[in-house]
Amino acid sequence: MFLRCIVFSLIITCALKGQGNLEKGIEYYNNRQDGSIKSTAVTTHINNAINIFKVAINNPSTEAEAALYLMKSYYFRGKYVHKDVDKKKKDFNNGKELGEKYIDRFPNSAAFRFWYLVNLGSWSEIYGVIAAAREGVADLMREHSEVIISLDPEYEHGAGYFLLGVVHYKSPYIPFILSWPDNDKAISYISKAMTIGESIPNQKVYLAQALYKDGRKAESIKLLKEVANMQPSENERVRDWEQKEEANRLLVNYQ
Repeated sequence: MFLRCIVFSLIITCALKGQGNLEKGIEYYNNRQDGSIKSTAVTTHINNAINIFKVAINNPSTEAEAALYLMKSYYFRGKYVHKDVDKKKKDFNNGKELGEKYIDRFPNSAAFRFWYLVNLGSWSEIYGVIAAAREGVADLMREHSEVIISLDPEYEHGAGYFLLGVVHYKSPYIPFILSWPDNDKAISYISKAMTIGESIPNQKVYLAQALYKDGRKAESIKLLKEVANMQPSENERVRDWEQKEEANRLLVNYQ
């Protein structure tokens, strides 16, 4: 009886310690934008968050939540901190591999699928068209986006619809090989996402590109001007600055 009490006490202590580590990591993650300059973030907070989540992921009581935050952190650091291509590749690859592992373990989690696709999409942009084709990125993006819609159509402002629209827009139509991409569907799915929750800058920028591809130049430019002239949000200011910069770049080409 005494031995069982000791074991139980140790389990509780480890769980509480793990939860404390996780909460500290989340605090660092929530402060990840401190010190940022427009679309470029600093390393301090996100590095601390990653180091803590890499420990917390080994504790059964915090593993799942730590894994999800680690995927988010790898994406943020790869996207907004690193300028070196090899470092970007490493972070997006780490996020992609975590996603592959935890989707198998939590197949009904829209969150794990979403952050897997976010890392996978960024991975494919960095590694290039050949690597993306070899991995079957377009089909994976479509498949998991459709599952996200079936699990939780409102997750992250209609993220399933948005990502499905993006893959239709970005994927090349290749007869007999990749015959499903359709720009009309891209417009439809992204527009659908924008009716769910908050219409975010990323959605507007991608919809603008799909509209321009469809010959709807005036509508495209109107959306891009909205993003270019917006005030970045406090919670996602680094992301919003990146979208403002992208909108301005596209406006130079489209006008």
